[in-house]
Amino acid sequence: MENDSQAVTRVPSIEAQPQSIPQFTQLSPTKDLDLLEPSRTVTPSVRSFDAVPPRRSGWDLRPFHGMITDVRRRLPYYWSDWKDAWTYRVIPATAMIFFANILPGIAFSLDLIETTNQYGVTEVLLSSFMAAFIFSVFACQPLAIAGVTGPITVLNKTIYDILKTHSDAPNYLHFIGWVYLWAAILHWIAAIFNAANFLRYVTRFSCDTFGFYVSWVYLQYGVQVLTRQFSESPSGSEGAYVSIILALILLTAGHLFVAAAQSTFFHRIVRRFFADYGMPISGTVIEALLHSGLAYWGRFNASNPATLPTAGAFNPAGGREWLVRFWELPAKWVGIAFPFGLVLFILFFFDHNVSSLIAQGSEFPLRKPPGFHWDFFWLGITTFIAGLIGVPAPNGLIPQAPMHTQSLVVMGLKTKYDEEVGVSADGEKALGGVREGVEHPVAVVEQRGVLAGLFWFMGTDALRGSGVTAKFLYLIQDDSLVPLHEPLRKVRPSMIWLFLAIELVGFGATMAITQTIAAIGFPIVIFLLIPIRTHVIPLLPFTLEELAILDGPTASPFTMESVGGSI
Repeated sequence: MENDSQAVTRVPSIEAQPQSIPQFTQLSPTKDLDLLEPSRTVTPSVRSFDAVPPRRSGWDLRPFHGMITDVRRRLPYYWSDWKDAWTYRVIPATAMIFFANILPGIAFSLDLIETTNQYGVTEVLLSSFMAAFIFSVFACQPLAIAGVTGPITVLNKTIYDILKTHSDAPNYLHFIGWVYLWAAILHWIAAIFNAANFLRYVTRFSCDTFGFYVSWVYLQYGVQVLTRQFSESPSGSEGAYVSIILALILLTAGHLFVAAAQSTFFHRIVRRFFADYGMPISGTVIEALLHSGLAYWGRFNASNPATLPTAGAFNPAGGREWLVRFWELPAKWVGIAFPFGLVLFILFFFDHNVSSLIAQGSEFPLRKPPGFHWDFFWLGITTFIAGLIGVPAPNGLIPQAPMHTQSLVVMGLKTKYDEEVGVSADGEKALGGVREGVEHPVAVVEQRGVLAGLFWFMGTDALRGSGVTAKFLYLIQDDSLVPLHEPLRKVRPSMIWLFLAIELVGFGATMAITQTIAAIGFPIVIFLLIPIRTHVIPLLPFTLEELAILDGPTASPFTMESVGGSI
């Protein structure tokens, strides 16, 4: 975009001149910078490069070119990815990602577990562990977090609902195995022929709309976790009401910690502690109170609120064997599985890559290069393995990926070698945290009410930082209290309303189709956001300056260089 290129100071390429490493702008020491959250509505000044390879028009079809380039650019930093893990910032990131990844993955799968009887908690944890291990050891983008998401559980459950309408329905896991295999093949073809270059057309419009949808899915699942208990609670509705109380306590406590971290109260170290450990403390303290103090509070103990389902360690659901013999599926159903695999490929292409983009967003001025082509090839491998052993397929997580990067950020510091702002220890973190969850998956949190509160907290926290929310709050704000330097002041209010309306229509269409049997097609609706932005919105009465302010690249020019730059 014109405004973005003008706002960036061009410096020599680090690849071309390794001895001349540019430094970040020194931030003012008078601010409590380590507690500030980077803005998602204004693209800050970030590093860029003059020696950027010329952009190719169209799709670069040279086989393996993108994958080889990703490995060549990222391999020199592989050892530093592990060496940089020896920092305190990894400890709060580990605690945060356990609560933000593993537990929601289990809760997302509750409906799938109870409906199909083909999956259990062990399968969900094993899928998360597999993704954590592979992407932390072999991938080029260790900042991205992969695991079991809401969209894949919606897709799997919809496939089950469709199959059960047929009298000659095949074995569910055999059919899913072929769906995953077809999707994996499409992943590999896309990675080999550099399909990730299509990400240059993904802007904040698509990411904000999809992120807004995911936030509401979190809120919806929190409600579903609670309402399901009214029919399941062994002691009537009392347990469900106690779970509602637990959910509201965690939601309130989580946001109180956030407010305290961003306030002027207490010492800076105390505020940082609140920011790092607010969510884990909220969950574990509520569990401790429930198992100790609340046990003596009369009706609380008698209500017996619902807990997570548990099973023996490493035992698959239903007593089946781990290997899924999907090759025994009748030939007719092998062909029928292909369109489902295509839909899964579309979902993962958008969801995983957008997750990686947001984790390396323009508000995080990273030094280490990305690797979208290489990582997408490995996503195909994890998808195939998931089908082979009968677990939900993992992929990139929203909003966990940017939350992970944010938890590793050290702001306002400038080191001799201009080290990466977000220092990742994904290898040790993923292996340690997820292995502990597999051994005893509910050792920390087992109350469904606490899980519902966690969903609500993550959903509301994501909404709070959403670009869609930011535009809406600007429009209803008292104009006299809006800062004079606010970029949205340069945009006509009618154009802000129009842009916001388009985002909400995209969100509404995706949310609506998800609630029906046609939910199998919701990835296509999400994917259509990209051509709408590139071909439809420019035809509307926006000026170039207004579009540059309302929208922009998801990541910095340095990150987008891996996919040929941004539009």
